[in-house]
Amino acid sequence: MAAHIGRLVRIGCHQKILSCQVTSRCSPVPAISQCAPAVCLLQVRYPSSKHFNPKFRKLRRKKIMKIDLPDYGKVMKDQDMSADEKHKQMKKDKIPPPRIFQERPINISCTSAIFEPFVPPEGDGKSSLLSTEGVKQKYTEFEKKGKSFMALRKVRQFEDDFDIKDFALQAQDIVMEAQKCLEDIRGNRNRLHELVSEKAFVEMVFGLEKKTFHWKFVESIEPPRVTHVRTTEVLGKDNLYAQVTVRIHTKQILAIYDRFGRLMYGSETIPKDCLEYVVFEKHIANVYGQWRVHGKIIPDWMPPREPLIKTYRVATFEPLEELEEDSSSTSVEKQGEDTSVQTAA
Repeated sequence: MAAHIGRLVRIGCHQKILSCQVTSRCSPVPAISQCAPAVCLLQVRYPSSKHFNPKFRKLRRKKIMKIDLPDYGKVMKDQDMSADEKHKQMKKDKIPPPRIFQERPINISCTSAIFEPFVPPEGDGKSSLLSTEGVKQKYTEFEKKGKSFMALRKVRQFEDDFDIKDFALQAQDIVMEAQKCLEDIRGNRNRLHELVSEKAFVEMVFGLEKKTFHWKFVESIEPPRVTHVRTTEVLGKDNLYAQVTVRIHTKQILAIYDRFGRLMYGSETIPKDCLEYVVFEKHIANVYGQWRVHGKIIPDWMPPREPLIKTYRVATFEPLEELEEDSSSTSVEKQGEDTSVQTAA
């Protein structure tokens, strides 16, 4: 039997208090009989701070939360300390020095740039095939087709049914849908990530916050065609990415309104010819990879875009006091008199 320490109270005529200690070696019955054989005894507990019901002990413990209060005197001293003194103090307090993390997050679903970008010939979309410039453009395109055919073979190793003509039409549909999704970015955010890579998403959404975007496809001036195909290896020979540049010549309507409802750019009634070289990318080593818009090639010879019409708040100026106007007029009159006296002299 476990050791138990208690206090026994004798109830009788003299009401004497007797204490007996019962250990594990002796049983409680003979001890009680020796102390008071014919007396009624009561067991009394020592005064304790414990709750009488240990059932909710864990919940009662959670009521109290220990907080390490900051030492504000030490904080004020640390502000005046030099870097060496702080380092010594951290050593005394056994605090390890802070780590400097220089790692950058890597997104393996797409690359960070356009590798070997296609250079559009100058005057593309304006010169006809019968002119000298048109013939030169066709000749330069024929020279660049060698690398594209080699890259196309690698793409077909992962996609057997990849066809350039079918892909050009599919690419145009992807661009049209992505442009339409920009009218409601919050509602179409998930769909935009399916159509556009992480690099192109930031570039397309930038500047459209608190603005109204209206876009409409009118017609296709020329059928889309693939002009450039490239593949690259990232962190290994089996990890391949493919980029395909598609030439899209269409007629579009674009209008952007600011938060006040005023037109900033474009027009909702006047369509414009748009010649675009859109780059599509796919992680072809990934079984679940998709062709997505990765960027747009803007040549150096392209004329600059029209500036945005911004809305400004009219500045309010406080009216000048009359005393300042009177003092300025009197000073001007005095200067005039001084000059007249000097000329007379």
